[in-house]
Amino acid sequence: QIMKQVPVRFDLKTLHIPTYSAEKLSSMKDTDWNDFLQRVCSLLDSTEKNTGAARSKLNLLYYLCTVAVHKEVASRLISSQLFPILIQQLRAVANWDIRARVARLIGLLALHTSELEENVPVSEAIILLTELIRENFRNSKLKQCLLPALGELLYLIASQEEKREHPRECWVVPSAAYTVLMRCLREGVRLFHC
Repeated sequence: QIMKQVPVRFDLKTLHIPTYSAEKLSSMKDTDWNDFLQRVCSLLDSTEKNTGAARSKLNLLYYLCTVAVHKEVASRLISSQLFPILIQQLRAVANWDIRARVARLIGLLALHTSELEENVPVSEAIILLTELIRENFRNSKLKQCLLPALGELLYLIASQEEKREHPRECWVVPSAAYTVLMRCLREGVRLFHC
């Protein structure tokens, strides 16, 4: 059973970056784009552990979720230094609200990316999502957050490899990912759609 996610809203006043529209981001020159990305990455990578810092990160992730539905922006973001930071946040952050939002952002990026470069560490993201689902298998709420991102990444890889004239395996997908996915489906997990 697939449940639709409620639309995300971010608070303009507490966002510490300019809130460009997806259209503006997609038409940015490289220098402006790199400046924007640098600010986003440093805010996400911040190691502050107070409540305000967590709220600030969540707000930034809400904003990124709203622009990630634009194909060009999603393709640029997934191919940037942001993606490894998202993986690192998923691995290291103790706050599950942030982890859930990171997983949703990864799922949205995968869903809306039109072109995936070979050096994007999607295999690493798949391995991590698989491990997190396995470790939290009895927690259906967490599985609802993590499974859509895993599914979208698997679909993205399959569609990218199908597009290539001479397909070769650029991204390794561990068999455990399919095993976990099938086990969840057999148990009838309710999923949130990105």
